[in-house]
Amino acid sequence: MTASLQPLLHDRVVALSAPAQVWSAQNGTLGSAPIDGIYVSDVRVVSESRTTVAGRPGEHIATASPSARVLEFLALHRGIDNPDPDPDTRSILRRTVNPHGVAERLVVTSRLDEPVDIPIVIELRPDATPLERVKAGLRADRTPEARLTPSGATWSGEGVSAELRAPGAAVRSGADGALRLEWQLQIPARGTAEVEWSLSAKDAEAVVTAPSHPQPWHVPAVAAGDERLERWIRRALEDLDALRLETVAQPGDQFLAAGAPWFFTLFGRDSIWAARFLLPLGPELAAGTLRVLAGLQGRTETVETAEQPGKIMHELRRAQLDIPGDISLPPLYYGTVDATPLWICLLHDAWRWGMPDDEVRPLLPTLRAALAWMRDYGDSDGDGLLEYVDATGHGLSNQGWKDSGDSVQWQDGSLADGPIALCEVQAYAYEAATHGADLLEHFGEPGDEWRAWALTLKARFDASFWIDDPGGPYPAIALDARKRPVDTVTSNLGHLLGTGLLDARQSGLVARRLASPDLDSGYGLRTMSTTSAGYWPLSYHGGSVWTHDTAIAILGLAREGHRDVADALSRGLLAAVSGFDYRVPELHSGDSIDDIGSPVPYPAACRPQAWSAAAAVAVLTAALGLEPGAGGLGVSPSSLGRNLSVNGLRYHGETVALRTNNDAEILSSEGVPILVG
Repeated sequence: MTASLQPLLHDRVVALSAPAQVWSAQNGTLGSAPIDGIYVSDVRVVSESRTTVAGRPGEHIATASPSARVLEFLALHRGIDNPDPDPDTRSILRRTVNPHGVAERLVVTSRLDEPVDIPIVIELRPDATPLERVKAGLRADRTPEARLTPSGATWSGEGVSAELRAPGAAVRSGADGALRLEWQLQIPARGTAEVEWSLSAKDAEAVVTAPSHPQPWHVPAVAAGDERLERWIRRALEDLDALRLETVAQPGDQFLAAGAPWFFTLFGRDSIWAARFLLPLGPELAAGTLRVLAGLQGRTETVETAEQPGKIMHELRRAQLDIPGDISLPPLYYGTVDATPLWICLLHDAWRWGMPDDEVRPLLPTLRAALAWMRDYGDSDGDGLLEYVDATGHGLSNQGWKDSGDSVQWQDGSLADGPIALCEVQAYAYEAATHGADLLEHFGEPGDEWRAWALTLKARFDASFWIDDPGGPYPAIALDARKRPVDTVTSNLGHLLGTGLLDARQSGLVARRLASPDLDSGYGLRTMSTTSAGYWPLSYHGGSVWTHDTAIAILGLAREGHRDVADALSRGLLAAVSGFDYRVPELHSGDSIDDIGSPVPYPAACRPQAWSAAAAVAVLTAALGLEPGAGGLGVSPSSLGRNLSVNGLRYHGETVALRTNNDAEILSSEGVPILVG
C-alpha cells in the first residue's frame, strides 16, 4: 500500500485573493496533481477542471501572470486550422480569483476567412475536502452531490456552500458527480468569441475573511541600480496585497496571511515579522496586526491550547487541525514561545516609525501582560531564560520559528531534549524588555523593572550559550533540558544581531560565522551548517534557505555595522529570487551557488509566502540603512544602495523620497529631516 504524501507545489501555478486560491498545472488544467483545485477558506470546492475546444484540449504555449489574482493561459487549436504551418486559431483563458471564488473567461480568436462553429466543453468536479486532508495527501471521501439550477449548479460540504454560474451553457451532471458545461460557440471570420463561468463560495464557519478596506501600506516607486531588487519589490507587494485578511470577530484590522496554500490565516509570529519588515511603508499594517493579536491575547491557563495569561497566539483556524500521523491542534492555538516578545518588539518599532500615541496607548495593557508572561510563564523554571515544551503530546514539539520536530539538533545529528531555550528567543526577549521599558516610560510608567530583568537575561545568556571553537566562539542554537548548550551552528545566530543582546566583540564573531561558506550558500543563509551531521540541503529546517531568516540577519548585520556581510547576503537573495521569477517561495534548497547555477526549489514550499515576500522591503531597508531616530529618519546607504531612487517611503505620516549616486551618497531627499549615518 502506497503511503499518503504531502503534495508538491514547485511546478504548479497559483492565483489568489485571500481567503480564496486556485492551484493548477502550467496549462491551467486542474486535477493532474494532488494540490490542484479551487479553495475557499481552507476547503477545496473544485478538484478538477478541464476544457476542450472542438473536442480536443488546446496545445499550451504560454502562461502569464499580470497580477497575483490573475493568470492567463494561451493555447493553440490546430485541429480547426488550415494545414499551413502558422497557427490560425488560439485561445486565452483568463482566470481571475476574488476573495469568494473565481471567474474564468475563455476567448477564442481565429484568422480563418470562414466562420467556425465549435463546441466548448468544461468539465468540473465538485469537492468539499478540508485543506489539511489535501496536505496529508488524502482525497475526499466522496464527491458532494451537485444540484442543477437555471444558471448552473450548487453544492456544499464542510460548512462551505458553492454556487456555479455558467451563462449560456447547458449544464449537466454525470453519473460520477462531475459537472459538464457545454456551449456551442460561433467564431466569426477573422474574429473572436468567448464563454465565461464563475464560482463563488460562502463559509459558515469562517474565522478570517477578506479585508474591508484597501491595502494599509504605501507602494513606493523604486528604481534600483540592481534591477532585481526593483522587480522583487514590485512582485512582492502585489503578492502581499493578495494575502491580506481580517478576522470575522474584529473587522477593519488587517494582517497578512502566512502563505499559500497551507497557511491562509493568522499566525502570530509570521504576521508580526511580515508587518515588521513593511514598516518603512507605513505603520498601519503593523497597527492592525497588533490589535488583532491583542484581541486574542491569552487570559487563562489551559494546557490543551497552550494558552497562558499574557501570551500571544500561534495560529487561528476555522476548525481543529488534524494532520494524520503528525499533529492535532485546537482552532485557537498558543504553542509558540516567540510571538509574545515579538509582539512587543513590533509595537515599539511601529511607534518609532509613526504609529500615533493615541493608537499605542490602548495597547499598553496588552504590553504589560506580555511583559509579565515572559517573566512568569515564558521563564518556566525561573532561570532567567525563556524555554518551551509541548505539554500535550500532540502539539508542536518545537515552538520557535523552526518548529519542525528535528530542528534542534546536536552536531552529531541527535535531537535535543526539551524544555528547550532557543538562542534567538532570548534575544527577542531582551529587546522586548528594554523597548517595552522605553514605551512604558514614554507614557509615564516605570520601566526599571524590565531593564533589570533584561540585564539578568543577558548575563545568563553570556554565561550559558557561548561555545568555544577553533574557528572562534559562537552561540549555541539552544540549551537543552539539562541546560547544556546544543552545539550545532545554525542561522538562528543571525536573529541575535540588532537586538542589543550582543556586545561589539560578540557581534563580530556572529557576523564572521554568518559569512562563512558553511552557512552562506550564495542564495541566502542555510538554516544549518554543512559541517553538521544532520545537514541536508532539502531539510525543512536542517540545511534549506529561508528568505525571511536571511533577511532578519541582513537587518541585524546592517544595524550593527557589518555592511559587507549584509550586502553579500542580500545579493545572494537577489540571485535566488531572480531564479524564482521574483515570487520567492517560503524556502529553497541549501545547495551552493558554486555547485548549481540556479536555486533549487524545496518542492513543498508555500508560494507566495508573507514573510518571504516582505523580505524584499527588508533588503531595501538594509541597503539604505534606514533607522527611525529622534530627530528624523536615519539613512546610511551601503554598496547595494548605489544608484537607488525610492519615492513613497513613510515616516511619521510623511512621504519620503531618497536618491543616491554611484558612490552610495545621498543626492537628494524630500519629506522629512534625514540623519545621514
